[in-house]
Amino acid sequence: MYRDSGDERPAPRMTPAVRAIIALNVAVFFLQVTLSEADITRWLAFTAAAGTTRPWTVITYMFVHAGFWHILSNLWVLFMFGPRVEEAFGTRRFVFYYLWCGLGGWLAHMLFVSHSGGLEGASAAVLGVMLAYAVRWPDDEVLVFPLPITLRVRWLVAIFAGINLLFGITTAGTGAGVAYFAHLGGLASGAVFLWAMYAPGLDRVRQRVSSVPDEPDEPPRAVPRPPARTRERTSEADDAVARSKASAATRPAPSTPLASRVGKRKTEELDLVLDKISRLGLDSLTPSERKLLEEMSRQLRDR
Repeated sequence: MYRDSGDERPAPRMTPAVRAIIALNVAVFFLQVTLSEADITRWLAFTAAAGTTRPWTVITYMFVHAGFWHILSNLWVLFMFGPRVEEAFGTRRFVFYYLWCGLGGWLAHMLFVSHSGGLEGASAAVLGVMLAYAVRWPDDEVLVFPLPITLRVRWLVAIFAGINLLFGITTAGTGAGVAYFAHLGGLASGAVFLWAMYAPGLDRVRQRVSSVPDEPDEPPRAVPRPPARTRERTSEADDAVARSKASAATRPAPSTPLASRVGKRKTEELDLVLDKISRLGLDSLTPSERKLLEEMSRQLRDR
């Protein structure tokens, strides 16, 4: 069993897709034991010779096993890691991912294994599920049965990959009974799926190359577009301010500066109010700012 790292809620005991996959594997194995095992294996397991006559075997080979310990080890690993991955992915995506990894195992077996031995077992798909768990929860610890030691899931997957690669290379062409390259194909196809699933999208790329926001911890926020009525008011305010500035520019300079009559402080406050109208519109003014604007307008009219 595994020990949760504690970053999220614990895994569910069972989920729909994992339950269905386990039940289907057990049902096929029961038929192998009670009926003719040779016939069941011939119709459901994959062989290069029967690939054209029985194309469904590229899927059904995942539900046929060579013996009790073969099916027990695969279903035990699926039971340990599958429910939490399914809960994170959703049932539909989990089923697709499971079959995708199994197909990746079949493809690697076809590409790298020269002999015409059969292919059966859920190991490629199950190892893909273990990889998905290791990517999502890499620091969870697993008891390595029957050894009294625990390993983090990421190191367990790395050890499995290394062992399969080593034995796959050393036993290539010997007709060994274990499909090492199919296991590696399940891991590789799972890695491709997970990369596509977790790769940063176009929006993230744009955020990374854009300017850094004022607060680094917050992602850039889109500025909401004001309603049409507000835009019209803002446009009218901009026109009024522009006309006022143009009128002031065409008039001759007074003999007594404005600052001497209203004070330098009020002149600066008026500039701030005009800037605020240009940016936010008349509705953004406070009562004191409106009063200042009316006062200055009245003084300009009196002049």
